[in-house]
Amino acid sequence: MIAAAVLAFGAGFWLLSDGMTAVPEKTDSFTEPGAGLLEKADLQAAISAADLVNPKKSGFEITLDRRPHLVQTSIQLPLQQMLMDRLDKRNSRYIGIVAMEPGTGRILAMVGYDKTGESSNPCIEKRFPAASVFKIVTAAAAIQELGLLPDSQLTYNGRKHTLYKSQLGTVQNRYTNRTTFRKSFAQSINPVFGKIGTHRLGRELLAKYAEAFGFNRQIEFDVSLPASTFQITDEPYYWAELASGFNRDTRISPLHGALIGSVVLNGGKLVEPSIVDRVTDPTGRIVYRTRAESIQEVISPAACRQLADLMQATVDDGTLRQTFRDADRDWVLSKLNIGAKTGSINNRNNDARYDWFVGFAREKDGDAQLALSAVVAHEEYIGVRAADYARQAIRQYFQDAFARRPENRRNVSG
Repeated sequence: MIAAAVLAFGAGFWLLSDGMTAVPEKTDSFTEPGAGLLEKADLQAAISAADLVNPKKSGFEITLDRRPHLVQTSIQLPLQQMLMDRLDKRNSRYIGIVAMEPGTGRILAMVGYDKTGESSNPCIEKRFPAASVFKIVTAAAAIQELGLLPDSQLTYNGRKHTLYKSQLGTVQNRYTNRTTFRKSFAQSINPVFGKIGTHRLGRELLAKYAEAFGFNRQIEFDVSLPASTFQITDEPYYWAELASGFNRDTRISPLHGALIGSVVLNGGKLVEPSIVDRVTDPTGRIVYRTRAESIQEVISPAACRQLADLMQATVDDGTLRQTFRDADRDWVLSKLNIGAKTGSINNRNNDARYDWFVGFAREKDGDAQLALSAVVAHEEYIGVRAADYARQAIRQYFQDAFARRPENRRNVSG
């Protein structure tokens, strides 16, 4: 392997469209990774997590074997800059936003903020409790293993967003509420998911699907990506907490959240993420190029369609209804199917509240699609929510995608 050395910016060696210089790409000299040139391990040694958060250019330089190389990323600068400009730093302790091309795993935006200054890149750190985002994993397992459908009838006692042991009983009485699987997911009803976890999935299936969705294992990336964590015990009530996301022990990074959101658009497959498109040496020869890699099939395509139904219900008639209430009147959003899961939980000190959006958007009558994850740790006051950032990102991405199409470009000649 080529030894990795110190990262160096701004040597003025290339010229890119965003202000850097560039040597014409020599596509005939392309060599696949692993064929004696650069491998992913070389990138991980040469690039730090801090280099990838809030980039303002699409490329930067690294030094390998005492020679400058150009790293070209997959970042879409209009989307990246829009999100950076709208960060609410006044009311937030942490912010992490990742937008991804679901079929390839290419990251299109990576925006982070850490008021404490302790994080090099909040977007790839597993410090955030997954909260109700884990209901995506539970729902996928229930669809695949139990055959639950969106219209399946379910019951619960007590309030929707609590999770007491008394709510996990199977006895029904005149106080029992009846609902559907779709509404339970869309409205994030904890006791329904707690009962599914305790009585129907249990320890083995919860652990199996957590691992399938990428928890407790290394996911390859262009820098070291800490594994998201999932712990399980023999205590049935803890299974209920895990299944509903009613705990602070299941932790996840915003990047991993975007991967989970992409599963629905990939027919049930988990992909390997990337942010480096290619690396060229001083002669312009391509010495590394990323390739889309599928990690595994998490759920079947049929189960995937049912999960998409649940996630779209969250937007249409669930916890995201207010955020997207006027989407049908928006010329961009009205062209999309949008699905997601929200989540929220206080930190252990109760001085910050984590707020999640993990989801997707896809064109109703076209091929454009986006996976997205956003988390915000609010402090004393609730500022811009994760779902607000998600809406802005979705609109920006698809507005740009639509504008690039030939039929939408204005004829400015003459």
